[in-house]
Amino acid sequence: MARLSILKGIISFVTIPEINLSINTDLARKILTGFIKSEITRAGFSKAVVGLSGGIDSALSCVLAAAALGPENVLAVRMPYKSSSPESLEHAQLLIEQFKVQSKTIEITEMVDPLIGREPEMSKVRKGNIMARARMIVLYDQSEAFNGLVVGTGNKTEILLGYSTLWGDSASALNPVGDLYKTQVRQLSRAMCVPNAIIDKAPSADLWLGQTDEDELGFTYEEVDRVLYLLVDQRYSPQECIEAGFAGHFVEKVVSRVRRSQFKRMLPPIAKVSNRTVGYDFLYLRDWGT
Repeated sequence: MARLSILKGIISFVTIPEINLSINTDLARKILTGFIKSEITRAGFSKAVVGLSGGIDSALSCVLAAAALGPENVLAVRMPYKSSSPESLEHAQLLIEQFKVQSKTIEITEMVDPLIGREPEMSKVRKGNIMARARMIVLYDQSEAFNGLVVGTGNKTEILLGYSTLWGDSASALNPVGDLYKTQVRQLSRAMCVPNAIIDKAPSADLWLGQTDEDELGFTYEEVDRVLYLLVDQRYSPQECIEAGFAGHFVEKVVSRVRRSQFKRMLPPIAKVSNRTVGYDFLYLRDWGT
């Protein structure tokens, strides 16, 4: 079965595609920095605001923004909660010092605790969602103060699996890393000299003590990136993935997560009652002048 491959900047047809997620990092850097600069300047801005968690995804978005706009035009915002790992703050500081971006630290504990305190038995997921949305309030406030756009940090793996908080960490004005699988984020981060301490640690949203992404998901990013690549990029059916050697229960779990999280990848649907509806017929400005 012939399938189209665009990895490493090469377009070709291959009969049996290898599950090789290697990317041309020089080309990726050029595309993504160009994307950041063009999208931000097109909107009439010249600056960017990034929520810097101390993790690899936000680190890469921050470094790309600094390369695109200049470090003086990037504001990295650290937003710890009282239970956040001190290591996260330290790793974020490493990046701030290495790449000379502007920075602020704004703790969210006093914003979050009054709401959490209303229901002492609240689940960890609800608490984490409150923290993620509080951080987005902070980022968009800093966006106004700094006069810059919020740059997103969610990678392709997280977006496809719905592993994000709607109107929380998934919110942004633009996202340079959203078409990179987690394994590709690691590749580009190494190429762009993100500190090894950030690249090599276990991925975590740091929403509660001991939390890691892969423990929550129930599989590793390396495993799921391979099956997502076949399902999404190569258009394999779930059955074809199983025939390629993946366990049936694993494929079913991944497919279920992708299907159930579709609403997170869309703007809210609008009921159509006119001849030109935003998001359906009115998709972009045309012939409006400047």
